[in-house]
Amino acid sequence: MSPRHARERGFTLIEVLVAFVIVMLALGVVYEGIAGGIEATRITNRTEEALSRAQSHLAAVGHGMRIAPGTQAGDDGSLFHWQVHIVPEQSGHRGQGVIVLYRVEVSESWPDIAAQGGRRTVVLRTQRLGGAAE
Repeated sequence: MSPRHARERGFTLIEVLVAFVIVMLALGVVYEGIAGGIEATRITNRTEEALSRAQSHLAAVGHGMRIAPGTQAGDDGSLFHWQVHIVPEQSGHRGQGVIVLYRVEVSESWPDIAAQGGRRTVVLRTQRLGGAAE
């Protein structure tokens, strides 16, 4: 084999090694993209579940849960924790009774090590009319 052919074979090996490094870098970028997509999907699914649970608790205010100042909390299962906080904002008279506008805040939280503080939280806020607190 002539020295010229030996040099060409060496360049071919270097070219293969460079191509291999380029492919490995590209696969690393693709892997990071896939892992990020999977994580975003997981967070989205848990957030949708928390939102659904929070909406259920919000719907219960005034229909099973009395509209009165205070805070109620509990566990929803699957590591979800809920809290309903009701505060009077404004009152007025209607006929013989007093009617009060309450600010209602429902939060649903769950553990997530990727989140700041180790928990993620969904908060819904609204206002509801009710009678004066006794």
